[in-house]
Amino acid sequence: MPFLHIRIAGKNLTDGERLHLQDEATRLAVTLLGKRTEATAVLVEGSPIANWTIGARRQTVAGHFEILISEGTNTADEKERFIAAAYALLQETLGAHLDPVTYVVIRDIAMESWGYGGRTQESRRIAMAA
Repeated sequence: MPFLHIRIAGKNLTDGERLHLQDEATRLAVTLLGKRTEATAVLVEGSPIANWTIGARRQTVAGHFEILISEGTNTADEKERFIAAAYALLQETLGAHLDPVTYVVIRDIAMESWGYGGRTQESRRIAMAA
């Protein structure tokens, strides 16, 4: 299960653009990190561009891409490929003015510290191993 949180500023996404971003973020989690489509959640949020600076400079567009995954489920190479692809997706969405100092963050969460449907990922892991 991953949870992806994408923040966009300086561009009002159309419903089609938002759906494309959600679909592509899901595809990246599935193809690059081996996550299951049916357990992938994506939240896309807008933020006022006035709230965003990089290097104390105002931006015309900005984005942040964060994914939460279960600790120990992906290699450094898989994460590196995901970060490159997620940045490319933000750049495709926001255009050439996107600052290179646009972060993609992968948070590894201990399996006993998160879950869905009222069960932790650790309990799911144990059940599958049995």
